[in-house]
Amino acid sequence: MNGLIALVATFVGCFILMPILLGLIQASGLFVVVPERRCLVYLLFGKVIATLDEPGLYFLPAKLGWRAFIVNWLGKCHTLDMRLDQEYLRSQPVNSEEGAPMGIGIWYEMFISDPVAYLFKNTDPRGSLAANVSNSTVRCLSNMPLADMLANRHGMSVTVRDEVSPKSHEWGYKLGSVYIRKVHFRDAGMTKQIESKVVNRLRQVTSAIKQDGANQVSIITSTAERKAAIEFAKAAAIRPQIVGQALESIAKDEAVMSSMFDILEAQKIIAGEARITVLPSGGKLLGELLAAGDKPKAETNVKGS
Repeated sequence: MNGLIALVATFVGCFILMPILLGLIQASGLFVVVPERRCLVYLLFGKVIATLDEPGLYFLPAKLGWRAFIVNWLGKCHTLDMRLDQEYLRSQPVNSEEGAPMGIGIWYEMFISDPVAYLFKNTDPRGSLAANVSNSTVRCLSNMPLADMLANRHGMSVTVRDEVSPKSHEWGYKLGSVYIRKVHFRDAGMTKQIESKVVNRLRQVTSAIKQDGANQVSIITSTAERKAAIEFAKAAAIRPQIVGQALESIAKDEAVMSSMFDILEAQKIIAGEARITVLPSGGKLLGELLAAGDKPKAETNVKGS
């Protein structure tokens, strides 16, 4: 039972009484905690009495004196977000030097640089900065050559940033990085015409490449055929000489020459697919009857002994 009572007392003290006590102490102006990338601006009777922009725990009487105990009741505390913010402006209308209606999408970063100026010098510093960036984009980037507008985005970004930064800082907003993210044609008809021209040009280039390739293939083929014809002609011219030299060497030996011509004759007979009829010796009448009954295209009669 004692342990249960201690557990309940600890829970009530840590999670109920302690937050209430700290809230009352903070409301009385004894201390304040500034989170990371936040700024606290204290106003009392219409005047700024303190600006706390560093994160940490502050003992307010050391910063505000006796006013720390009444600033939360009679004054006001503004909490500002000092983190880097981003915004994108779509299709800002500009005209190129050639008169083409173009749209530019610009992306930029900004953050609060002067909390007091942000609160009191402009009722809508964010909207004013957006308008300033838009006006600077239209003013600085109009009448540029179309080729530079489509290709030189870094130079355009630097131009816009240099134009906007000094003015935005007066309102407590400081401009960070500026990027020209998109450049496009605002006229749909012009876009279709450009697409049609690009497609036609691509077709012409493709046809020219194909024709050039076909020409190169034809040149290579004709060159190869010419070289092959020359080599075949050389071979045909040399062949009789080689054959003649071989026959001359063979004719020196009559036995070899006779055997070679017998072999060639046999090869010619076999290649001619002629029919061969073998007749016994003395079968003259049988040969005449066979010849009269069957007349093939090529027939050779060989009589055996």
